[in-house]
Amino acid sequence: MEFIDVIKERYSVRGYLDKEVEKEKLEYVLNAATIAPTGVNAQAFKVYVIDTKKYKEELSKIYAAKWFTEAPYALCVVAQRDKAWTRPWDGKNIADIDATIVMDHMILAAWDVGLGTCYIGAFKKYEAHKFLDLDENEEPVLFTPLGYGNAEPRDTPRKELDEFVVYKD
Repeated sequence: MEFIDVIKERYSVRGYLDKEVEKEKLEYVLNAATIAPTGVNAQAFKVYVIDTKKYKEELSKIYAAKWFTEAPYALCVVAQRDKAWTRPWDGKNIADIDATIVMDHMILAAWDVGLGTCYIGAFKKYEAHKFLDLDENEEPVLFTPLGYGNAEPRDTPRKELDEFVVYKD
């Protein structure tokens, strides 16, 4: 699939088939995380691969939508704040930015091999922190289910370029 087709056709999947994901496809998606750019290449993140059948109850406490646990896996990208780059001039730690880039790479790679995903940022952070047994320097940033989609895309109108692009001459 051409890259432009990946980004044009991909949508947030909110329903999944009860079908296992092949190991090769899972590894393809996870390998996309390794090539995601991060600040000073610190790679200050972890990716949790969670078996939804085994942890359905725990995952439902983190995000209650039924379709979240229909896919065979849930992925979570966790930022490691103490290992991430911090801008020295204003103190901005970019761990959350790095983690978001990592998730984006994995989500696009998933679509490329026929798998569905859905960015989930509206999860219960403290439930996720407890479930994943994270330390104080680790923060769950995003979740996604990962599996074969069984839902149609929603209508998601997009802004025109002139609504958000600013040319500074």
